[in-house]
Amino acid sequence: MNIAESSAAKQILDKKQWTGSNPENADLIIINTCSVRETAETRVFGRLAHYKALKKKSSKHFFVLVTGCMASRLGLSLIERGADFVMGTQEKHIFTEIIDEIEQRIELIHGGRPQAHNALLHSNIPAQYVFSDSYYEEGRLSAFVPIMHGCNNFCSYCIVPYVRGPEISRSPQEIKNEIELLCSKQVPEITLLGQNVNSYSYQDKSDTINFPDLLEMLAQWLQGSSIRRVRFLSSHPKDFSKRVMEVLKKHPVFCRHIHLCVQHGSNKILNLMNRQYTREQYLNLVSEIKSTIPDISLSTDILVGFPGESEEDFEEVLTLMNEVKFLYAYMYHYNPRKRSAAYTFPNRVPEDIKLRRLSQVIELQKQHSEELLQQRLGLNAQVLVERESKKNKDELLCSGEHGEAVILSGDKSLIGKFIEVSFDKVCGNTLRGHLLV
Repeated sequence: MNIAESSAAKQILDKKQWTGSNPENADLIIINTCSVRETAETRVFGRLAHYKALKKKSSKHFFVLVTGCMASRLGLSLIERGADFVMGTQEKHIFTEIIDEIEQRIELIHGGRPQAHNALLHSNIPAQYVFSDSYYEEGRLSAFVPIMHGCNNFCSYCIVPYVRGPEISRSPQEIKNEIELLCSKQVPEITLLGQNVNSYSYQDKSDTINFPDLLEMLAQWLQGSSIRRVRFLSSHPKDFSKRVMEVLKKHPVFCRHIHLCVQHGSNKILNLMNRQYTREQYLNLVSEIKSTIPDISLSTDILVGFPGESEEDFEEVLTLMNEVKFLYAYMYHYNPRKRSAAYTFPNRVPEDIKLRRLSQVIELQKQHSEELLQQRLGLNAQVLVERESKKNKDELLCSGEHGEAVILSGDKSLIGKFIEVSFDKVCGNTLRGHLLV
């Protein structure tokens, strides 16, 4: 989502005839932030401290704009850390106003007049989330298309509902307009984005268009177009319906891969997390998905070390992983986030135990990933050639339908094309293959 929103901001700057620069020569530095993990915020604080110190040393003045979830969470306090402007997720509709203000200040500086003091630019427009016209980053083969924003779930460990706000769905017409733009750019693959894509719900006059409705519409719009693969992120298990499965099965344009966040394997911890499903319900959903779409692969998010997690609870994470066997997973240990409900929960798990449990989960997932990739050796599949390999210019990096990375020898004229390959070898999380003529 941050990549998509950064691209939308860049498009506005491009239209106003700004050009990209390195930080040393820039008039404006934009830091688009995330608050989900404490480590991400720590990196931002480090960058702000660096730029604040640089301003004191440099004869050239520049402006720092902080946007994204940290801007929503910390607001004007970021001014003290070195930001000149702060723009939260609900304030992106004033981005053009902020740029106009910066341009005026730059003119004052160049004219030898005193610069205005650092301040948040206030607007008479009420705070609200507004979708951009387009999120396309020129030259990308895979484009992000936000379809909804925000979250109503309030998982107890998560700060997203507080910094992103309530769910809001983008109109089908706006989505179609962006799809048409991407088709005109000959983009081969798109990923639908949302904090919870399958809660998409748009009220159109007397009708409600939900996520499977939108998928059906997309399948019709994309017939005969350049876009031949569609993915979506992320799915909440409580909202994944049978009808979504049927639409995916019916239309081959949708990748046979689903990111289905489980977070944990213990009912006790799932309840404390406010995930609104049980272990049994999740496993039943996985079974139903696999029976409906036999060639499907799954990935997930796993959070260990949540307050109150016992060794028995943790073992249930491992047994669930062994039962499902995810192709890959995003794995992390619990970080307390202020404003989230779990921030005040008792029975915190010690750091060394959290790290040990995370290490076990990572090791088990490596085994599952390798096992599933090994099963694909000797099979043929269609992959999208994305770019030259950074390690070897005679090799190409490709992506498979299931999100797997594929390396093969080939000419760079194949970049941007779908090709048929056969898989020969597993190297870590990567498949090596050869081109089928």
